[in-house]
Amino acid sequence: MQFRGTQFPGGRNDSFGAHPRSQRQSSLGTSTSSALDSIAQMIPSENPYVMKFEKFTKQVEELIDGYLSPAKPYVPFIGRFLIVATFFEDSLRIMSQWKEQVYYLATFRHLYEWLVKVFLLFNIVCMITGAVLVILRRKPEIATGLLSSIVLLQGFVYGLFFEPVFFFRNVSVIGGLLLALSDSLVVDKRSLLMPGLPMMESKDNKKYFLLVGRIMLIVLFLAFTMTIKWTIINSLIILIGLVSCMSIVVGYKTKFSASFLTLLLTVNNMLTNHYWTYGYKDTRRDYLRYEFFQTLSIVGGLLLIVDTGAGELSVDEKKKIY
Repeated sequence: MQFRGTQFPGGRNDSFGAHPRSQRQSSLGTSTSSALDSIAQMIPSENPYVMKFEKFTKQVEELIDGYLSPAKPYVPFIGRFLIVATFFEDSLRIMSQWKEQVYYLATFRHLYEWLVKVFLLFNIVCMITGAVLVILRRKPEIATGLLSSIVLLQGFVYGLFFEPVFFFRNVSVIGGLLLALSDSLVVDKRSLLMPGLPMMESKDNKKYFLLVGRIMLIVLFLAFTMTIKWTIINSLIILIGLVSCMSIVVGYKTKFSASFLTLLLTVNNMLTNHYWTYGYKDTRRDYLRYEFFQTLSIVGGLLLIVDTGAGELSVDEKKKIY
């Protein structure tokens, strides 16, 4: 997310009155649920080809669950670790290239040197702290907000915010953070508000974070289509990938689609961003290392989807009704 290399360029919700925020969330949930209901009813479940496809995807999902069964307790941890891997890599890079980072921001971004040093130190502390909290499932809202803010702040300070590839990749990283947040949220237990008043269950926002995280996560594939060479084979991969992305967005055969994208991005990442094959003084190593860890974060988010599914706001859930 920061400069790479040494080559410098030029409330309440009861009968006494609902909180406005709760009303907005309820309205959002209702409209989203209605849209998913419509999509679920549009899928011709009685069509023989659809039935064969759903039977095939169900077998694949059961196979995946079978293989993941021994490792299932560890998959969420692995997914969260991969999501924040890029923040650890960024922190290490700032520390190892401190002089270069200071020189670049002071010279080419025209910032005061003391301000640059404070900014870089602030980045290191926030990224390491936030990443550790995400992995340990501690203070998930604070950790997610902290890391998301760092992504946006770096994009602004380094002047990369409006570059398409950078924008799409970092939107996907934030989507991965929201998935990690949804993985960490637990429905609060019923608590006693005041003596003499009935107990009230707090609202569970997990389904909303999961939905928004799914939508933001697949934005990565748009960046992927902007950098890949267009050949017949790649065009077929892109077409299948885009269908899988839409499937994840609406939550239809989510585990199957997320598994495919996980495999596709992992293989592409290893074949394309093999930074370890370049020497330490080769500037391509820095660039590819950045790409590798950014994609690794998206793979972590997809792993969480493979493990948990799409959640309540999805066509998969709606189709259980129809």
